[in-house]
Amino acid sequence: ITNVTKGQIFTPVLAATHMSDIAFFELGEPAIEQIELLAENGATDPLNDLLLSLPDLVQDTSGTDPIMPGATATFTIEGSNRYNRLSFASMLLPTNDTFVAVDSIPLPRNYRVTTAYAYDAGTEYNDEVCVSIPGPPVAFGQGANVPDDTDQEGYVHLANGVHGIGDTIPMVHDWRGPVARVTIRRVK
Repeated sequence: ITNVTKGQIFTPVLAATHMSDIAFFELGEPAIEQIELLAENGATDPLNDLLLSLPDLVQDTSGTDPIMPGATATFTIEGSNRYNRLSFASMLLPTNDTFVAVDSIPLPRNYRVTTAYAYDAGTEYNDEVCVSIPGPPVAFGQGANVPDDTDQEGYVHLANGVHGIGDTIPMVHDWRGPVARVTIRRVK
């Protein structure tokens, strides 16, 4: 996974191979709680626990180092004829509730290069204020949704970048189009 943004950091990635009936999210539908936690504060453990409880999962992996702009993370994961889909997700920093993901893409026979987009989980108002965004490079905010947050969109949609309405700087943190290049190579 190569981070092709100029100013976004990908938190550690959670990836899984599985059967075709598993999906991390559905565009236009509310995010599941585990995606909300990943998108708002980079927490992979809740999604990992959910995946491990499913019978249609062959393997998952988490714990890559954060992926800095221009950097690549490489990992090995198992698949099979029945467990032939790959999904992964990671939070983008600094954002309120944006994540990069591929969801249930077919594993190639040999080699495949694709792109990954950023999605807004729709679970938090995008105020772009440091206290609402966890970790660097902005500040060490709370990250998680505040209880009176009533202005969230309510559903997963393509993220529309950074607008500079808070503490983030569009010239540094904004993006357009895909945010990652994903190379999948079969190894035996």
